[in-house]
Amino acid sequence: MEGSMSLQINPIKAYYRQEKSGFVSAFAPRVSGRVSWKSIGMIRNPKPVNSVFASIQPIEVSKKNSFANALPSKEVLDIWQNASAVCFDVDSTVCVDEGIDELAEFCGAGKAVAEWTARAMSGSVPFEEALAARLSLFNPSLSQVQDFLEKRPPRLSPGIEELVNTLKGRKTDVYLISGGFRQMINPVASILGIPSENIYANQLLFGSSGEFMGFDKNEPTSRSGGKAAAVRQIRKDRAYKSLVMIGDGATDLEARQPGGADLYICYGGVQLRESVAAKADWLVFDLNDLINSLE
Repeated sequence: MEGSMSLQINPIKAYYRQEKSGFVSAFAPRVSGRVSWKSIGMIRNPKPVNSVFASIQPIEVSKKNSFANALPSKEVLDIWQNASAVCFDVDSTVCVDEGIDELAEFCGAGKAVAEWTARAMSGSVPFEEALAARLSLFNPSLSQVQDFLEKRPPRLSPGIEELVNTLKGRKTDVYLISGGFRQMINPVASILGIPSENIYANQLLFGSSGEFMGFDKNEPTSRSGGKAAAVRQIRKDRAYKSLVMIGDGATDLEARQPGGADLYICYGGVQLRESVAAKADWLVFDLNDLINSLE
């Protein structure tokens, strides 16, 4: 999610895989005004989803060893291995990209949005204001978003599909919680087999002619503290005995609070935010470490 220092990602010449399933419909029916299902991005005849599995350069051993929490305690392992539910951030965690920056670049405003993102992520601007300001720089139309989804398949972090499948095999519920947009997260959820009701994300809104109309401000993740609120709501609604949050940014760390996540695992394999990583219960640079700990 929000970013400062990042590790270099190798050029994507990984393999492509054609999935049989189409886009997942994950649109919250809380839209007001003259907006139709079609106008917010419902695709009548969804095409199969392509996914790209990225390769990431290993982090230096010295960097790993500089964090005391790179090795989990017995208590942390116990919570992880017995979690009833696991919530994943999407940008720079499940996927190697920052969704809004990628969409902006595709629409020709990548540099301007990236510069604004760098200023906004200092924490001095409320999330909802930062989101609105960045979108206003390029005002993506419905056709642009659909074209982006067709030409830019999700780039998944190495090991994420196996990790999700391992969790599901253990009867652990999996959620995606993101400050990004459902239109861009739906293909990711489809690849990973995560149901629409387990997605908490923002929603781009479009008018009857496909023109950009903003975003749904009723979504909890459209506001500062939104991820923490979503996790608390999930915990309350499903009465989970234990819940884990996995992500890379400060908004993910916020979910680790009373009534929210019991454990925060920081994934530093794409973006390493040292101030966040230092406060995590467990810092991992390779998702295979999480998989192996469950076997």
